[in-house]
Amino acid sequence: MNIASDIKPVSFLKAHTAEILKQINSTQRPMVITQNGEPRAVLQDPISYDNMRKAIGLLKLISLGEEEIRQGKTKNQDQVFKDIEQMLAEKEK
Repeated sequence: MNIASDIKPVSFLKAHTAEILKQINSTQRPMVITQNGEPRAVLQDPISYDNMRKAIGLLKLISLGEEEIRQGKTKNQDQVFKDIEQMLAEKEK
């Protein structure tokens, strides 16, 4: 991947919007849009964006789990299965 080819000025975006959208969707590589030489936006295809959001969600869950472990909020496997069996037994009543 050549990142230099994925950085374009806003003027290029204005003149080649359809071409850029086609490239982003076919390569699934994001494109950085610059204005006055500074990065101002990132264009990304919807599939990659959705995958990124899902990955961030999973990372947040992992982080929360790690924090609970640090705080000692854990149960051993036997207790988890006992709790599940108890919950199912209560639902059957």
